[in-house]
Amino acid sequence: MVDDVVLKSAAETAWTVYRARNPEVGARDSRRCLLERHLHRRWEERESDTEELASFGIAYLQRLPRDEC
Repeated sequence: MVDDVVLKSAAETAWTVYRARNPEVGARDSRRCLLERHLHRRWEERESDTEELASFGIAYLQRLPRDEC
């Protein structure tokens, strides 16, 4: 499925960029799951390409409160 590939690629890109900016965040941090759910909802609302979804994902992660994750 094309949308699965787009979603996975966007999530991986956003997560990689976020972790590069925040090296204290572990690979299995709960924010990864939140990111994936957010991007899936975003995709259902409006189909987007990988780059657009990744940028939405990065912005979403930056807005998450650090102490709640």
